[in-house]
Amino acid sequence: MTEIQADAPGRRRAGVERWLRAEIAEAARSGVRRAIVLGALASALAVPQAWLLAHAIAPVVMEKASVSSALPWLLPVLPLLVLRFFLATASGRAALAAAGRVKARIRSALLRHLASLGPATNAGRSTGEAATVVLEGVDALDAYVSRFLAHLGVLVVLPPLVLVVVLPRDWISGLVLLVTAPVIPLFMVLLGLGAEKLNRRQWLRLLRLSGRLLDGLQRLTTLRLLNAGDREAERLAEAAEDYRRSTMAVLRVAFLSTLALEFFATVGIALVAVLIGFRLLDGALGFEAAFFVLLLAPEFYAPLRQLGLDYHARMEALAAAERILDLQAEAPLPAGEERPVLGAALTIECEGVGFAWEPERPALRDFSLRLVPGEIVALVGPSGAGKSTLLSLLMGLLHPQSGRVLANGHDLATLDPAHWLEHVAVVPQRPHMFEGSVLDNIRLGDPDASLDRVRAAARMAAADGFITALPRGYDTPLGEHGETLSGGQVQRLALARAFLKEKAGLLLLDEGTAGLDRGTEASVADAIRRLAAGRTTLIVTHRLATVHLADRVVFLEGGRIVEQGPRAALQADDGRFARLLRDAGLAP
Repeated sequence: MTEIQADAPGRRRAGVERWLRAEIAEAARSGVRRAIVLGALASALAVPQAWLLAHAIAPVVMEKASVSSALPWLLPVLPLLVLRFFLATASGRAALAAAGRVKARIRSALLRHLASLGPATNAGRSTGEAATVVLEGVDALDAYVSRFLAHLGVLVVLPPLVLVVVLPRDWISGLVLLVTAPVIPLFMVLLGLGAEKLNRRQWLRLLRLSGRLLDGLQRLTTLRLLNAGDREAERLAEAAEDYRRSTMAVLRVAFLSTLALEFFATVGIALVAVLIGFRLLDGALGFEAAFFVLLLAPEFYAPLRQLGLDYHARMEALAAAERILDLQAEAPLPAGEERPVLGAALTIECEGVGFAWEPERPALRDFSLRLVPGEIVALVGPSGAGKSTLLSLLMGLLHPQSGRVLANGHDLATLDPAHWLEHVAVVPQRPHMFEGSVLDNIRLGDPDASLDRVRAAARMAAADGFITALPRGYDTPLGEHGETLSGGQVQRLALARAFLKEKAGLLLLDEGTAGLDRGTEASVADAIRRLAAGRTTLIVTHRLATVHLADRVVFLEGGRIVEQGPRAALQADDGRFARLLRDAGLAP
């Protein structure tokens, strides 16, 4: 058992690398091969280059020949250098292009996976951590493709080629190269084992730091209002210092391993040079052969030294790939495939629905409710009663853990999510405005809608007036979150989106008038009344102005319906609904 546990990290690392290589094979197999082949060809030219230089220099040194006699041997060296440069450049470009394709494929798959998880699953995840994995985590794979894999061709071709040409000319130097070569990869692996653990820890610290930083920026207004900016800055500084220490630990290992690799490579070259020098003095070795071997010795060790540098890039890439796989391992909701014709009139039935975010805290328990076309139902209750969970179930973002939700007799769990959402119009409590024009933001409900349809929807939502008063009308750009608009204006743009979904038979509103002044609240309530006409409508609210729109009120508490009926009757009964309105100061 201990051996299996001890070997588990090794098996996981091997599995991660298999996955990464499979992704590379799918996205850029030909590009990586091209980079490897071109790099190998560029490195192989070092052998004829050294041979030409040895033949050119030997007569000048040993026989006092003129420099002009060496020119026939020196002239081909320049084209070889130019060819090596172009081959190496082409290899680098092919490797970078392949890395770009791999990153695009993995990042696209990650974003699709996050979208498939849905808002309910992503709500429990730090936005900063997810963004770090998608951005920096995927970028960390670049060096694995463009350096580690691309340089494998040089490693496979050049050292064996050097040995093949050196051994017949000087078997002693060849033996030194053969014996010392394995020492470099051995030390690289030994030092890399420690670097691997440090890389994992560094990535975890980076995720925490990114999450805290992004969360702090998103909640900057709240922090300033609570005068908590200094405390949050201190916590952020502590996280940054923790990440700095982790980074320095990784760099120490990287510098130590680089020093060790450089030392052994230098010792190997020096040993070859010393042995050649003694035999030159004894006359046991010719100058041309000696010079040829000395020129090739650094070329022999160069790919091994480069592998040591690339090995750390591999470790960082595998640590990032682990985080990517952890994110991809989260299973999305099983999606149905049915696309029945539901029609414009929708009858929604919740039959014994149960759902719990945590086993000991059920959000809904044996919940049953029927919603019919043309009826406006107001869902009220204290915080934590299960209202938001019910909305997520009706939108198909969650599936019941017990019971079922039916739309015209069809179980939502069996429907294609995209098909079902075409029949749902949602106005959230805090609508999000994206960077773009007013027109673009309204068209989110129907990207193909004409300007006339958009304006008609805006008029129904009582938004056309303030939109046309903007500097550029419907083409006025909005910053992210719609910071240039008031809360009521943002709410009416969200209603316009819902009006634009003319085929949506189910209307869901979550606190549609929360935070608005009386005048704006009344105009939004009028827009909601027009929007709800002929639709199956559920409004989550405890605002009196919105409750007045309801034909039926359902009081939810502890995941169960404890009170329901016509609004006027519930207010008159002095039950929980009436007490809730009275305690909130909303009773008439």
